[in-house]
Amino acid sequence: MSTLYQQWQNIAYDETADRSQLEKFWGTYFQIEKEIYEKLLSNPDEAVKGTVKELAEKFGQEVLTMIGFLDGINESLLIEQDLDAVEEDTVVSLAFDKERLYKNMVAAKADWLYELPQWKEIYSEEELKKLYKEQKESTTIRKPKKIGRNDPCPCGSGKNTKNAVADNFSGSRYSESHLLLCDLYRTEKSGTLLFPDSGWYAEVSELQEVF
Repeated sequence: MSTLYQQWQNIAYDETADRSQLEKFWGTYFQIEKEIYEKLLSNPDEAVKGTVKELAEKFGQEVLTMIGFLDGINESLLIEQDLDAVEEDTVVSLAFDKERLYKNMVAAKADWLYELPQWKEIYSEEELKKLYKEQKESTTIRKPKKIGRNDPCPCGSGKNTKNAVADNFSGSRYSESHLLLCDLYRTEKSGTLLFPDSGWYAEVSELQEVF
């Protein structure tokens, strides 16, 4: 027999369902989710607690809808739940970490949640901007700086990249300590030479004359 969480997933992520049906389903759910968060954020320090069935009744929802809500808030709860083990009579506390909840809403791009007016009663405008920025920066992928073969080698030898690479691979001219500093690794799959501690890289094709 499938768990409540599995039943929720089967409904919410049904790959056989018509797209318009899923859109309608999620549109309805997001509104329900918003209304529950409005109530929770109105009194953020109150630890709302009860069985899953009791919580569903408290917010006027079906049990499976409450499971969906738990799925969304779980990582922000002070006590996370093993959702696969949750049953109707499982006691759950909805006490949450405010900062983590806000950041998780930002990470999910759920603007209808992180822009709820209740947040402004919890944090100042400046604090919200700071939390938003911290979350965005934590998920930003920064592309490493690309270097050309005639650019200075990031090992600090003073040589340009192609000569430093050649010296490194030939093992000549420099002491072992310098070679460790200028250590390069060839990544066969991407054809890239990596300076592991500097964040710099150069395409093998640009340095092929070295080899």
